[in-house]
Amino acid sequence: MNENEKSLSGSPVYRYEHVQPKEFTPAIGDGENIEAISNHIEKHVGTIASVFHEIVSDLVHIDVHWVKPSASFPFHTLVTSGMSDKPMTVPEGMEEHQYAELCILLPADWEINGDGLKLMEEVFRDEKNYWPVRWLKIIARFPHEYNTWVGWGHTIPNGENAAPFAENTALGCMLLMPAVSLPTEFLELKINDHKTINFYCLYPLYKEEMEYKLNKGSDALLGKFEKYNISNVVDINRPNTCRKKGFLGLW
Repeated sequence: MNENEKSLSGSPVYRYEHVQPKEFTPAIGDGENIEAISNHIEKHVGTIASVFHEIVSDLVHIDVHWVKPSASFPFHTLVTSGMSDKPMTVPEGMEEHQYAELCILLPADWEINGDGLKLMEEVFRDEKNYWPVRWLKIIARFPHEYNTWVGWGHTIPNGENAAPFAENTALGCMLLMPAVSLPTEFLELKINDHKTINFYCLYPLYKEEMEYKLNKGSDALLGKFEKYNISNVVDINRPNTCRKKGFLGLW
């Protein structure tokens, strides 16, 4: 991992191609931590309809809590627990960012079925339905595999070239930001004087948007989002705010 590489915007770029991930280490969830996160979700978002449990866990036990769309929050809310069972390896002076969990917001018509394991498995067998859950788990486990951290404004591509997450979308990178459609009170959970969990929302990006963010910075990309009225609720067909125009801007 080269910690000296910088993007054009001045942000550090971390590469892990030649970093060996940790060996498989079985993990079970921290019951007290899970309960605190569950209570936090139900207090600020809504009743947890189902929990997508891991059968076998490596390093940390990642579950995904599902809150159905409601009048207050007309979208599916998926929230992890388990990422914060262990502290991330943060830079010196960033200790308040050691603990994190993730969420992703999906449109009300996204296909999810938590009424039974068999039905859930049938729906999630299709990657077009499952990729948001997959990426919650990938990113939640990532800092513990590679002794690193993730936080506000970080981007994680689907491979070096940010390959599309599924065949029905060109989105292929994740940006971590606050979930602006959820209450501000949801964004932090203080466990004790030494542990505060920060909740970050996954914003899927196009490859061009990732490159723009690396070159110009997160604030510049958020300016693009504001211009195009991009929501934090996933839209697999949303406009590419950084699409490169062709000759004379004709395509």
